[in-house]
Amino acid sequence: MITIRGLKKRFRGNEALHGIDLDIPQGKVTAFLGPNGAGKTTTIKCAMNLIERDEGSVQVLGTDARKLGPPQWQRIGYVSENQKMPGWMTVPQLLDYLRPMYGGHWDRDFERKLLADFELPMKTKLRSLSRGQFMKAALVSSLAYRPQLVVLDEPFSGLDPLVREEFLSGLLELTETEGWTVWVSSHDVEEVERFADRVAIVDSGRVDLAEDVESIQARFRGVELVLDNEAKEPRGLPATWLNFQTSGRNARFTDSNYEESSNEKIRAFFPDLVRHEVRPLNLREVFVALAKNYRSQRSQGS
Repeated sequence: MITIRGLKKRFRGNEALHGIDLDIPQGKVTAFLGPNGAGKTTTIKCAMNLIERDEGSVQVLGTDARKLGPPQWQRIGYVSENQKMPGWMTVPQLLDYLRPMYGGHWDRDFERKLLADFELPMKTKLRSLSRGQFMKAALVSSLAYRPQLVVLDEPFSGLDPLVREEFLSGLLELTETEGWTVWVSSHDVEEVERFADRVAIVDSGRVDLAEDVESIQARFRGVELVLDNEAKEPRGLPATWLNFQTSGRNARFTDSNYEESSNEKIRAFFPDLVRHEVRPLNLREVFVALAKNYRSQRSQGS
């Protein structure tokens, strides 16, 4: 649905994106993760042609992003944490305004279902809605025409826990029943883990990892060692062993490519090994491990 190759973007001479390569496959929910300032929003805005790219290519629904027009936008739903909507309108007025733009794509029955599910007030001006209600209104206005591609830029930002739960539950149900392709950026890994099929992690303007969640969780492991003597970091540890730490006779690290032969490697590097424990990691733990590794690499590079 989206293909990005070599995407670069500069702001006042500073390069924000350093050659992004990313695919958003059809029919899957792809989570775009990374710390604030990593380049998530800039990448999305370039893909949606909201800002001009400096280098690279972006194809959205088979069309160059710079040439997106009504036929494509009638198939794309876009919601951003900084969504701008006419504050003087009520929710019904907003939907009345948008409906003609989508012609036969707009589903009135689906619109009514979304309004009922999100329990939106009908007489309150958009500018007077709570943060959660405003985001729900933005979501309704971007989904009522049943888009094939849904792009969400930090949709959970600023929502209180109850509203976030309602928002997420509604989105999860819709993506499952509608079979939409969803690209959602967030730094809230625990929320995303509930419904993402695929994860792309961006750091400092580069995509470091992009693969299915099942594949990530299959190969990442937390490893803890207990040694007979004081633990020291041997030379030449595998590059896939991340964030190696020692404390007394204990050592721990994250193995980013664990397999059965990894146990033999551990014994080879630590002949005084007493015992070791290997445990699977959830997506949040994987993200934290990678973020620590990125920071360590930057520190060493400087």
